[in-house]
Amino acid sequence: MEREQALEELRGRIENENLIKHSLAVEAIMKDLAFYFKDDIDKWGLAGLLHDIDCEKTAGDISKHSLVGAEILESLDIESSIVYAVKAHNDYHGIERKRKIDKALFCADPAAGIITASALILPSKKLEDVTVEFVIKRINEKGFAKGVNREQIKSCEQLGISLEKFIEISLEAMKKISDDLGL
Repeated sequence: MEREQALEELRGRIENENLIKHSLAVEAIMKDLAFYFKDDIDKWGLAGLLHDIDCEKTAGDISKHSLVGAEILESLDIESSIVYAVKAHNDYHGIERKRKIDKALFCADPAAGIITASALILPSKKLEDVTVEFVIKRINEKGFAKGVNREQIKSCEQLGISLEKFIEISLEAMKKISDDLGL
């Protein structure tokens, strides 16, 4: 599936604009991680873009989230490795994250959230003013963005990449699309 068609499918199932922006942020992070790891940029980007395609349909039911998404993606004939990565990104199901794409999506999802939250507490509310150090401090601040799973972000080390390098790649990826994110 081409990226524009995937975005159309996402927009057809998600009305919440902040959730669309989150999906765009995760897509950007996944693309830059794929570039870093010399892997398939388009495939990783689609996994990031479509990872939450079922969020409104599952209405916050963690026991259904990602399984319903995987069913939607299978019905769209999305490549099986993307479907698996989407299914495995929800830790609730205990699905083993076998490949780099699976592990990357698992940590990119909450990274997009903490980077966005970091930008929003700045007076400018702009990603250009966010630094890696600032995000790392927020990760270590337990009272900040309580819904973000820090251990999930730190699992980037399973990719053979330090937390600092992971945040650097993620932040730079999001800065590239800051206009689309409204940040």
